[in-house]
This record gives sequence, structure tokens and C-alpha cells, in this order.
Amino acid sequence: MELEWRISGAPVGYPEAVAEMEARVATIRAGAAPELVWLLEHPPLYTAGTGADSGDLLDAAGLPVFKTGRGGQYTYHGPGQRIAYVMLDLKRRGPDIRRFVCNLEQWVIDTLAEFNVRGERRAGRVGVWVARGGGREDKVAAIGVRVRKWVTFHGISINVEPDLSHYAGIVPCGIAEHGITSLADLGHTATLNDVDLVLRQKFEEVFGLIASCHSRESGNPDL
Repeated sequence: MELEWRISGAPVGYPEAVAEMEARVATIRAGAAPELVWLLEHPPLYTAGTGADSGDLLDAAGLPVFKTGRGGQYTYHGPGQRIAYVMLDLKRRGPDIRRFVCNLEQWVIDTLAEFNVRGERRAGRVGVWVARGGGREDKVAAIGVRVRKWVTFHGISINVEPDLSHYAGIVPCGIAEHGITSLADLGHTATLNDVDLVLRQKFEEVFGLIASCHSRESGNPDL
């Protein structure tokens, strides 16, 4: 079956998105539906991954907080952030979670490069980072995944032009010593549509390769 791409024009509620992913993972496992990459936005909200520390939720300020089965800690989602939920069959592509996470990082890095942004990995920190000078590093994209019977779900979020002030309500991904940035914050005028076009272009380039890196696993294969 061919890979399906879906783009949601209006923000999708978090519980609705999780329910849709759960259903799609089951049908992919059953061989009844193709793999899916779903590009969307959420309304403003926080999510707490399986490694979240309650002390990292500083002030939700009225925004909803959802516990989720993905790997990682607290993060913010909202308009202006491109989320890509990636539902792939790793039995077919290769049952290697580390490689899958590494490929997600590379997909983001290659996409950012098209906008003249140098995204980088950091040892011990899943996600993609931008060096700002003077030792400052800001996170531009987050990664949190789950794998069930070797079918992946959840995925990545790239900050295109979200309201970065909402990150003040949490310790993002449990890392207090570094900041958060976006393409807009870095001086770029890219739109979500611009980013979507590049994400699709770069996807097969990256996921058709066997990547080599030292990213730690994120998520639980539920085997």
C-alpha cells in the first residue's frame, strides 16, 4: 500500500487526534489501511509524555493539559506549529526504533536547511536545536513517539510561528537551561504551507535511507 498524506486545515483537538491515531494504527497493523503522515495544528494546549515530571508544569494559565502515551516530557502545542503525526509500519521498513527516531530528526534537519536554518542534534537530548551564539541553544522542533506492535504514532512538531510565550508555563522537555525558538523568531517568513511542501519533499529522501546516529530510543514498542 502507498503512503497516505493528510493535511488538516483547521486545528484538531488533542483527544480527537489521539483517537484517530489509535484507530489508524490498528488498521495499519491489520493490513487494512496504508501508512499515514498527518500534518495538522492543535489549539493551544500542553501535553505530558510518559517521562513528565509534575514539577515541570509551572503555570498552565487555563490551557488544557493532556497526559499522553508518547515518549518525552511536557511540551506545548498550538497554532503556528506544524505537527506531523507519523504512522509507519516498522516491520516493513525495519524494526529499529533508534533508527526511526534518528530519521525523524534528520527529516526535520533537512527541512530546516531549505529555510537556511541549521538544525542540530545534541547528545542526550531528543529533538532539533539551533545554536544562537554565545553558548545559547534553542529548541526549534520536538520529537515524541510511541510504537505499538512495530507501528509508529505521534511524531514531530516544528515551531513555524507559534506564540512562544506559552512555553513559559512549562519546563519544555524537562530542560530549563536552554530556550525555545521558531522560524519566525529566527527571522524567517515561512508559512505552514511552505514547510509542508518541504516536509513532503524530504520525507522519502530520509526514510528511504538507513540513518546512522546515536539518538536514544523514545517511546515503548509495546511488544
